[in-house]
Amino acid sequence: MQRKPIGLGVIGSGRIGTLRSRLASEHPAVNFIATADRNPANARALAEKVGAKVHSGNNLEIINHPDVTAVVVSTAEGEHTEAVLAAIAAGKPVLVEKPIALTTTEADAIIAAAERSNANVRVGYSRRYKDRYLIAKEQIIQGRVGKITGAAARVFNSSTQALAMLKRDPHATPVVDALTYYVDLMGWFLGGTKLAEVYSRGTKGVLKSHGHDVDDVCYSVLTYDDGTTVNLGISYALPENYPAMGHAARVEVLGTEGVMILDDDHTDQIMYSNKGLPHVYLPDVTVNMVFLQSGTPGDWALGDFWGPIANETRAWLDHLATGKPCVLATPREARATLEATLAIELSVDSGQPVRLPLAR
Repeated sequence: MQRKPIGLGVIGSGRIGTLRSRLASEHPAVNFIATADRNPANARALAEKVGAKVHSGNNLEIINHPDVTAVVVSTAEGEHTEAVLAAIAAGKPVLVEKPIALTTTEADAIIAAAERSNANVRVGYSRRYKDRYLIAKEQIIQGRVGKITGAAARVFNSSTQALAMLKRDPHATPVVDALTYYVDLMGWFLGGTKLAEVYSRGTKGVLKSHGHDVDDVCYSVLTYDDGTTVNLGISYALPENYPAMGHAARVEVLGTEGVMILDDDHTDQIMYSNKGLPHVYLPDVTVNMVFLQSGTPGDWALGDFWGPIANETRAWLDHLATGKPCVLATPREARATLEATLAIELSVDSGQPVRLPLAR
């Protein structure tokens, strides 16, 4: 199969930008990489690691570089919009990390620009590319669980992870930045059925004691316009050495013809080491006990990276190079997910059900 060559511009040279760059550097269609970061030293370090030809502290310089034909936006959440809009204006396909933005106004600006230009914009909700969820989607497509009537998901993580997210951006709360994966997953399973109402409750404690007026625990009931009911829960305030390296989750899907129970806690894969294991997200943190394979992006093994981010990155690059379809979220899907997470937080704050769409 003939592949179109790809010149990749990576905007944001942190943890996920580094992973995507390393994966791209091994893809047969990628023949040029350029890196950018608001800290030029980070861009330079990543360029040296992946053999990038160009690096810069100026995002626009890399986005508009003549050899860059596609762009990954892996900046902090609050900086997505400017880079995505610049890539759209330059006529280049974009993969932006979730969430698409932190406000629906910013998301709408991206959607409007993309649709005016017929731009190829995708949003990285990597749960879609975790094997168990891909296989679950296949069962739904084949009709083996019938019509979905209900579903549930909950995810656990440590307060250390939550505090790192909030330090990076105080609006990147556990709901908006982490539960968002499972809001997207449910929307994907339901095939675009529209969310009608959200009712949520939350409890503050650990995170507030660290100066963040954010819930430790949040539980929500989501009702869709066809009557489907979904329960979502999250706690990102577990002890700092809790063994999850990203997500410890459980997902259930109930249908008229069957049920799927997807255990994603990884409590069947426990390791304790006196030497400790570096945390996948927090480079200064080492844990002794870990649920193996609980890292959200995936894992290094024998010199290669395996897991959802690897699957997703390769699928996107294949899509650009060959036209092969991919299941990365569209901007409208990502906007719906963002609106749902904002509605969850609004319901917690108001103590009332929240109808969608949200008022401007």
